Amino acid sequence: MKAIYLLLIVLMTNIVHGQDLTLKLWPEGIPGSKKSPNYSEVTQFTDQNKPRVSRVTDPELLVYFAPKETATGAAVVICPGGGYGVLAIDHEGYDIAKWLNSMGIAGIILKYRLPSDEIMNDKSIGPLQDVQEAIRTVRRNAAQWSLSPNKIGVMGFSAGGHLAGTASTLYREKVYTPKDDVSARPDFSILIYGVLSMQDGITHEGSQRNLLGQNASQEMKDKFSNELRVDASSPPAFLVHSADDTAVPVANSILYYQALTRAGVPGELHIYESGGHGYGLAPNGSSESLWPEACRAWLVGRQLAMGNRR
Repeated sequence: MKAIYLLLIVLMTNIVHGQDLTLKLWPEGIPGSKKSPNYSEVTQFTDQNKPRVSRVTDPELLVYFAPKETATGAAVVICPGGGYGVLAIDHEGYDIAKWLNSMGIAGIILKYRLPSDEIMNDKSIGPLQDVQEAIRTVRRNAAQWSLSPNKIGVMGFSAGGHLAGTASTLYREKVYTPKDDVSARPDFSILIYGVLSMQDGITHEGSQRNLLGQNASQEMKDKFSNELRVDASSPPAFLVHSADDTAVPVANSILYYQALTRAGVPGELHIYESGGHGYGLAPNGSSESLWPEACRAWLVGRQLAMGNRR
């Protein structure tokens, strides 16, 4: 009976959050993958019936187009967080796609593979393979989807912020052989309480362990520390963090912003006194709930969202 109840919740979730289009990311085969018959996708629910997805084996893009009458031609690939162990796909996925749609931006949730030695030859690059191909797929389909190929951004929360940051700094890294020469570089980044560094004392230990393993070398920590990889060609970024975040220190966003400044890349950083971690759109009315409006103004200023910048 419990299994039937959970199945009904999954079905209702799909109906409520029904996207316009669902695409398999790797229809011709997943690079660097290993077969594991006992490893399959799991959806669990919090006490508030919020879905958490784990053990993803076949990555997908969940595409939500903006209404035609308000569409700006921009799109954002959304990377939910979850410590590289789960995907918080509700408040850092579905809710975000709808919010982007309200500004005329297509929201495209990336249900990416979480690092696993069981299904990956090299788990450190599995998520990066997925986000690079996601950006390429959106850009490849820009004309068909009425999007501008130079208005394709990436957005991430917590560990998803690390993935979005890595997409922004390691987009030239050849982690698989693409089928064409379409660029994997995002045109802009939105990084919300992101795990942007893999350095000890700054990073989120669980995210570091899940991505790089228990005893990662300093070389690997440096490679995946985005603040060390920023250069003049990195995309402009909007960053949000709370000073009292005890899960992911605010230094992650500060160091990334400082790296952007040194490289001459436009950036905007909002640090809120309180808020903690994992608040998504922060609908509770406290100070961190101001970030969506600040981000909207930033997007409007970059001619990516509809509306007037105040």
